[in-house]
Amino acid sequence: MSLRHNGLRPILKSALKQIRLTSHGFALPLPHPAPFMKIVRVGFDMPLDKLFDYRCDAVRDGDIGARVLAPFGNRNVVGVILEIADTSSVATTRIKPITRILREAPGFTPDDIRLLRFAADYYHHPFGAVAMGALPSGLRRVRKQPARSLTHYVLTALGATRTLDSLPARAATRRRLLGLFLQQKALDDDAVRACAPTAKTALRQLIEAGYVTTCEGALPPIPDVATPAPPDIAGPLLTNDQTAAVESLCAELSAFKAHLLLGVTGSGKTEVYLRVIDAVLKKGRQTLLLVPEISLTPQLEATVRGRFPHTKVVSLHSGLNETERLNHWIAAQSGAARIVLGTRLSVFAPLPELGLIVVDEEHDTSFKQSDGFRYSARDLAVVRARQRGVPIVLGSATPALETYHNAASGRYALVTLPNRINNTLPRIHCINTRDVRLDNGFAQPLLGAIRERLARREQSLVFINRRGYSPVLMCHDCGWLSGCHRCSAKLVLHAHDRRLHCHHCGYQSKVPLACPDCGNADLSPIGQGTQRIEATLSERFPQARILRIDRDSTRARGAWSGMRDRIEAREVDILVGTQILAKGHDFANLSLVCVVNADNLLYSTDFRAPERLYALLTQVAGRAGRGVTQGDVLIQTEFPTHPLYAALRDQNSARFADELLKERRSAGFPPFQYQALLRAEAPKLETAIQWLTRAAARAKEIDEAVMVYDPVPAGMMRLAGRERAQLLVQSSSRNRLQKFLAAWCAALSEKQASAARWSIDVDPLEW
Repeated sequence: MSLRHNGLRPILKSALKQIRLTSHGFALPLPHPAPFMKIVRVGFDMPLDKLFDYRCDAVRDGDIGARVLAPFGNRNVVGVILEIADTSSVATTRIKPITRILREAPGFTPDDIRLLRFAADYYHHPFGAVAMGALPSGLRRVRKQPARSLTHYVLTALGATRTLDSLPARAATRRRLLGLFLQQKALDDDAVRACAPTAKTALRQLIEAGYVTTCEGALPPIPDVATPAPPDIAGPLLTNDQTAAVESLCAELSAFKAHLLLGVTGSGKTEVYLRVIDAVLKKGRQTLLLVPEISLTPQLEATVRGRFPHTKVVSLHSGLNETERLNHWIAAQSGAARIVLGTRLSVFAPLPELGLIVVDEEHDTSFKQSDGFRYSARDLAVVRARQRGVPIVLGSATPALETYHNAASGRYALVTLPNRINNTLPRIHCINTRDVRLDNGFAQPLLGAIRERLARREQSLVFINRRGYSPVLMCHDCGWLSGCHRCSAKLVLHAHDRRLHCHHCGYQSKVPLACPDCGNADLSPIGQGTQRIEATLSERFPQARILRIDRDSTRARGAWSGMRDRIEAREVDILVGTQILAKGHDFANLSLVCVVNADNLLYSTDFRAPERLYALLTQVAGRAGRGVTQGDVLIQTEFPTHPLYAALRDQNSARFADELLKERRSAGFPPFQYQALLRAEAPKLETAIQWLTRAAARAKEIDEAVMVYDPVPAGMMRLAGRERAQLLVQSSSRNRLQKFLAAWCAALSEKQASAARWSIDVDPLEW
């Protein structure tokens, strides 16, 4: 396939010679027998859809999935053994030997390889890049010193003969640590550190005395059948709906079954997850729990740990540092971690005893990778559950139409939670802002509702899905707008640093003293962002404690956790936030949700816009009234009679989904058609369009039954200094589309290099 990533041109020249000699699949001489030679086929983290042949006489059949250090060009590179063979299409004298098999950490299992191969084939991405990308960064290179997670400590024969009384009475830490070794025989660094603050010194002393030795590799799980763990914490009393849902899900834990848990916000879906996870743990199996956002992970992790205090729970997400992520990955791989909680990439986490997969907020677009390897973690989770023969639960109050269609057609089992735990859904009202003078973006009824909540000492949430102070800076004399010179987007004014920011490419600049076009010094911010909303509310309610929550304010490590604690402690009166606050959070004192600027998505040309807006507003509305007080939701809109807002007021997501499905069927859109986007980018738009035009001509030669549309500029035509175009193909048959894409990608890869870079996006969510 074509080069698809920045920074890869420097390695291309050195790689070409190696590709010609060792690449599996090129037109090369006839196979050469190697009767006394083992051939390993290795995948590397590079955009070349080939496996590379190496010689390795020491390889064993169990080494498929193991990491290796191998010569590539003029350097040694870490790769993964993905196949073992006895012959090669490369001349024996030209096959290089493997430098070393890296066995200090266990490799991928056959089950892991099967999922990675499916993902590479379905999304048409290089197999080696997919496999290497599934590893934590600490395993993608060779360390000078082994990571702590790749070593553990074992009691020696001498140590097994010792007693605590053999150590001085004043050596309390050494005695405590030796007691742990006598009980468990082996410990890892986490267990040692948990023993005492000075446990590392005590460990060194035990090693010097010959009582303990260091071993390479991760600590294997040590089952303790003699002394079972204390029972976990009992959960709250279930409602009738929850009881029925738990019984339905627990009845089918021994085989693959996909379940859609459709529950209104506040209906207790998390408690249902925990009860099913408990049943899986009692069967001695592991659970994978996927969430869409990092912001949801700490709160849910605390909930899970609180329910299962005697079970090892680890998280996997980009907020962890390299060492933490490696430690948690190793714990999952060894089986020591029984519950793995993570975001998108965690769908590839190695789990040898997997018994259940849960995908919370399954409709969220964060589960789809938007660049590079463009996979859907939700869809791969279903595939993984099918491959492993385990159940999967997809939970949402507003499921994706594809998921809802699968449930409505009987492909997935439908489990519903139609009522809130407190049986009081919030009241939803639309405030007509057409021909109404707004006070810095606020209608008077909305400000009055906030004032009323302040008097009652209740919390309010003002939601706007745009961070920054103002979306654009404008000159009223000549009409100049603050645009990004690298993207087809406007620079957003941020008040805290008085700079203009591009939220797409990261470019920043100072606020100009005058209009760059006409010299007018009177430049005005137009529109609202979270910072401007915060400033306005501070002026209107000077005594209120206001907290802004967006990507800027939560950037620092641990910032969101501290903010959540303040909210729960009722140290905040008004919350101002973006999508971070829209899902998964439960604030008992929050009784009012105000939505400003809700109409933006109604103007979108994307056919998924109504689905996304309905889901977003339903999720944010669900934050209101989760305690004893019924909540109110006020939505400012110029179109209060729009069918979407009418459906929102009725709070009947199934009926709204049925209407959207009828429209999708008549228009020939997913889930009734299967789509892929061929994306191309180049320094100039014309270059990308011309390349796509040639690709379209080749596509029509492969399969005339697949619909091939004309190339068009991308929605964000210019991004980070490059111009982008795209070409849509679709078919009513998924299998037919996949066969077509395989042939098409192979044909495009054969073409000579051009100025355009291209990539395939299967099942695209953004156009």
